[in-house]
Amino acid sequence: ACNEMAVARIYSVKGRPADHPLIVHVGSMEGLGDWAADVPGYAISLARDFWPGPMTLIMNRSELAGDFVTGGQETVGVRVPDHPVALGLLEAFVRAGGKGVAAPSANRFGNVSPTTAQAVADELSDYLGDADQILDGGPCEVGVESTIIDCTGNAPRILRPGAVTVEMIEDSTGLIVGDSASVSGGSVDEVTIRVSGSLDSHYAPVATVVLDQSPVAGQGFIAMADVATPDGVVRLAAPRTHEEFARVLYAALRTADEKGLKTVVVAQPEGAGIAVAIRDRLMRAAHSGLTKLSE
Repeated sequence: ACNEMAVARIYSVKGRPADHPLIVHVGSMEGLGDWAADVPGYAISLARDFWPGPMTLIMNRSELAGDFVTGGQETVGVRVPDHPVALGLLEAFVRAGGKGVAAPSANRFGNVSPTTAQAVADELSDYLGDADQILDGGPCEVGVESTIIDCTGNAPRILRPGAVTVEMIEDSTGLIVGDSASVSGGSVDEVTIRVSGSLDSHYAPVATVVLDQSPVAGQGFIAMADVATPDGVVRLAAPRTHEEFARVLYAALRTADEKGLKTVVVAQPEGAGIAVAIRDRLMRAAHSGLTKLSE
């Protein structure tokens, strides 16, 4: 994350806009001080409770965080991932004198995030060189991307929902989580904080995603296991829990494209918890479909 040429290669391989920031991954919460300045106490509480884990903290950046990794912003996103392969890589990097690794999802910008090494290969092989490597740590356990929390104000604010929920954040910090659509507790205005996955249109397959309608023959269908599949409809996933829904969602959307389906109908899960993150990703995927139709 300190190497401008390496970070530029990420943007090139992904086709990612240069003003879209990358998340800096470190091996432990001790690395937070290298990248962030003015770390609030509630951010320390969150780090202690949920790192390693699917949570990214947005804080005012230190001098170490260059414009090329923050997208030119005065904030930086930091995360400690919860996977032995990722942690082993980061620990080895620290022993070699490194400070942190910039790492987005391994997909072309705006496309469905890969959740297996094979999906990464399918997505990026045309853009990788002979010296590049794909580390296979098995299927992603959570599925959807990390919760992104703005920690620049007096209280935390969710900028992207994920597995670390509002209830979990409030239990950890003793603070009320601010509305992501408004300025909270003196936080930097949301318009000025660009984060991964915040565009209206994102996480989209080639197929058009339609939400909460009855599927017809020839269309793909994703819904909880207790929802029946109509005749002629291609069932792509039938998760039994919301956690399973999050875990299989992206693979199901990729399967739709592999099968050449033109439309995927998704019955969204209701309720709080990780269902909020699932609905967020589906809304953005469906927005891409509306954009395609308008074109």
